Amino acid sequence: MKIYNSLTRRKEEFVPLEAGKVKMYACGITVSGEAHVGHGFQALIYDVFRKFFEKQGYEVTYARNYTDVDDKIIARAKEAGIPADKYAAMMIENIDRVMRRAEIDEPTLWLKATENVGNIISFIEQLVERGHAYAAENGDVYFDVDSFPAYGQLSGRSREDALDGVRVENDDCKRNAYDFALWKAAKEGEIQWDSPWGKGRPGWHIECSAMNRAAFGDQIDLHGGGRDLVFPHHENEIAQSEALTGKRFAKYWTHNGLVKVNGQKMSKSLGNSLLLEDLLDRYSPDCLKFALLSSNYRGDVNLTDELFRESEAHLARFYELIGKAEAAFPDESGLEEEIDRKFDEAMSDDFNTALALSDLFGYFKEISRLLAAGGDARARRMTNQIKRTYSLLGLFRKSPAEYAAQRTPQAEIPAEAVTLAEERKAARAAKDWAKSDELRDRLKSLGYAVKDTKDGYELTKI
Repeated sequence: MKIYNSLTRRKEEFVPLEAGKVKMYACGITVSGEAHVGHGFQALIYDVFRKFFEKQGYEVTYARNYTDVDDKIIARAKEAGIPADKYAAMMIENIDRVMRRAEIDEPTLWLKATENVGNIISFIEQLVERGHAYAAENGDVYFDVDSFPAYGQLSGRSREDALDGVRVENDDCKRNAYDFALWKAAKEGEIQWDSPWGKGRPGWHIECSAMNRAAFGDQIDLHGGGRDLVFPHHENEIAQSEALTGKRFAKYWTHNGLVKVNGQKMSKSLGNSLLLEDLLDRYSPDCLKFALLSSNYRGDVNLTDELFRESEAHLARFYELIGKAEAAFPDESGLEEEIDRKFDEAMSDDFNTALALSDLFGYFKEISRLLAAGGDARARRMTNQIKRTYSLLGLFRKSPAEYAAQRTPQAEIPAEAVTLAEERKAARAAKDWAKSDELRDRLKSLGYAVKDTKDGYELTKI
């Protein structure tokens, strides 16, 4: 299998550090707020990575972290009037609950910064001893970027470029403005721990390096996270870890794209952050996964109501055909291994979920044809294999009845009506107005009016 390595900027054959085993780590959530859909996207992507490695026969140890102490968490805790550790614990409980609701499985290991302060302090002490870090007069400890000549290898940034877009604090305490904090001296009223440099708390970047080393040793196979973490976070992780060990920290670096809403980057400042729980109130977990996995994980995902509406309509039709095949051939237990082979082929090319999902349309078209012809048990064998294979993506784990119970109001519109509306949208895009009018009339005969919108269309009961 091949993986796109962000470090080398090319696809590479995956060869683990130890035969038959994979050690992988993905940066998790800073628990200063509730989980948004970007968090869900990243968690889903690396859950899929882990499961496909396992499908290929690897023994996988998959770790994710919670950043449960940082400036934002402390500020939010003060606003809420509770201690920072209690605030973080509360948010972790909420986020865990929402991820379970999204039906995203937990990693092998959960790592938390506050549970690794001893490992973090030890890591910093060794960096200081080796001349890669220094203590400032105010009690902060900084990594000396000039001591690591390879700095910038992941992001392609020079030291001077490193200052662009990055908040610089306490310049007068640093040797150079681009040095970054490993340990922050405690301020009055903040959560704090004892250290050789006085009371304080870890910086953000050091926690992942220290926790990785404590969990896995000096090296891991794959490190993941969102593309927004390439710089400075992942760049700084490489500098810290490789300065200390002299070894390549992660063999493969992978980064998922960003989540956009109606073409704009999702951000609190734009007021378009989508909480994961709010989306789950409107759409099923299957729909969420189908929508998020329908494009390449390295590209940005543009979320629109139309995307979710189309995903739910496709799934409604797929589950409908699964139900018909199971009813028609209740005793057929065979499989169709070609479906599994094509899935593996797609996923072995840098986890190409988009290609794997696109294959479903051909499979279900064939299932529909077989059922219409009557008497061919291959329809049931195909649905059996689809359920078995695509469960790796979190799809088709439910019975058709269970899925129907989770469907959204939009999905309650008959699949036939949604299909006609989709065909009409395609006809309008092709400027086939006669076909568009014909499909509108057919929808009307089914009892539905179609209204064109900037996002596509809306179907309403007449």
